[in-house]
Amino acid sequence: MTEVVVVGPASWNQIVSLDALPEPVPHMVFARGSHETIGGTSAGKALHLVEVGRDVLLHTVVGTDAAAGRITSRLRDAGVPLVLAVAEGPSERHLNLMDPDGGRVSIYLSLPSEVPARDPHVVAEMAVARAVVLDLSGHSRALIDDAVATGVPIWTDLHDYDGSAEFHRPFLAAASYVFMNADRIGDDPVAFLHEVVDDGAVLAVCTLGARGAVAVDANHEVHTVEAVPVERVVDTNGAGDAFMAGVLAATLDGASTPDALRAGAVQAARALGSEHLSALLDERG
Repeated sequence: MTEVVVVGPASWNQIVSLDALPEPVPHMVFARGSHETIGGTSAGKALHLVEVGRDVLLHTVVGTDAAAGRITSRLRDAGVPLVLAVAEGPSERHLNLMDPDGGRVSIYLSLPSEVPARDPHVVAEMAVARAVVLDLSGHSRALIDDAVATGVPIWTDLHDYDGSAEFHRPFLAAASYVFMNADRIGDDPVAFLHEVVDDGAVLAVCTLGARGAVAVDANHEVHTVEAVPVERVVDTNGAGDAFMAGVLAATLDGASTPDALRAGAVQAARALGSEHLSALLDERG
């Protein structure tokens, strides 16, 4: 039985490491290195859920280009079951510029040209799952009502939500478990997390990069967790997805909020030590 259905983006990414992110003026720089790999927030979560032993189904959109084959073959080789929606044309591709501290400029090179129709098989799998992850995308947004109708707990990742962006609101309204980062929410993310719980969430979490994460539970108790030290940060891409996957897996095992947050921090450290979204991909490049 599928425990977790993950709906959202998978992409093919080129990662370019720089000494510093570029200034907004014409100039030339030399890269420290570059490589290509799987990207996409839903791919990251699915990979880490598989890594911790969960039965996962990833529903994502790919195009009909060469990148689609790279995306699907790498995910399948890593043990991620897929239900694909295919849109004629390009797959999602990013160019990520990275600085040594993990700062990132993510440039979208292409997106699938259309949002495919809902897949009845995915709707049926959601109904018998223990958790549904709806990541920000057009095709996952189209499945929100179906996911809500199942009564299965919905998890969502709002990323750099600013508290007002319209696209994010249906995900926020539907989810029982809400994750985000602090990039755009302002100086007091905890106040916003309390608002999210007031609006019906069971748990609201804001990741803080090297400072760990803070969460507010259904009783409005505030929890914090420190980041797990790593010997060498190889790449920060996917650390937030790994953190959420770790929390989700521990929650399914009945862990308390503090223990689940610690499990998330451990899984995030796994991502930081790999140049890919997950160590599952390390042997495959």
